[in-house]
Amino acid sequence: MMGLIAAPPGFASTCRQALVLALDVSLSVDPQDFTLQRQGLSSALVDPAVQEAMLRGPGHIELAVFEWSGAFNQSLLVDWTVIDSPATLQKIAWTLLSSEQKTPSGRTALGAALTHARDLLSARGHCETLTLDVSGDGMNNSSHAPDLAKDELEAQGIGVNALVIEASPDQQFEDEPSVGQLADYFYDNVITGPQAFVEVIVGFSAYEEAMQRKLLRELLPSMVERPAAPARRRMRLAHTSDRFVR
Repeated sequence: MMGLIAAPPGFASTCRQALVLALDVSLSVDPQDFTLQRQGLSSALVDPAVQEAMLRGPGHIELAVFEWSGAFNQSLLVDWTVIDSPATLQKIAWTLLSSEQKTPSGRTALGAALTHARDLLSARGHCETLTLDVSGDGMNNSSHAPDLAKDELEAQGIGVNALVIEASPDQQFEDEPSVGQLADYFYDNVITGPQAFVEVIVGFSAYEEAMQRKLLRELLPSMVERPAAPARRRMRLAHTSDRFVR
């Protein structure tokens, strides 16, 4: 597990954003999905456009990554790290690729995952922006409800965005939400903040591309064109996924 890296001499001392990436490893995430998620995030972090966005000043990014499943199952994969060079991002990517799953697969305690992220971000009060990026493929079925945790995050000025992985119609079980329902659930119960959004994919095979888009949108918010819309209106964009803008 990586720890906080000291910035080199002359490096910008102001933290412009603290970003937590939360990865779902609940029972619905099988070994193939787990691999696609880890590989997808690792590749996204070393994508040239993402690296440029991470390293562009003024100020610097501080990044942490954890995986989550049940109410008491959260494991830190990358501790708070100052992103000061491409080499640092390469090291994080290698850590994610080479480390085994640390959190037991269990129920989907989305609310507990949000609370865990809140505690991590509470230690980054020196950063100008606090952001949680949570990936998930199911609704909360354990511990406290995510909307309660969402209210706590909102009260502390922490923005929450989501990457939702929906099952294709031919792979859904009877008790799983239909296509579109899971995105609506995250929209209503998870995301928060003036620029909060949900990125949606069907299956984990598109995880890498979706994470690239999502990171760029989080890291360069002023460069993303946001059409005017009434609050909570859904908007379909011309991509392989649906995005919902709040």
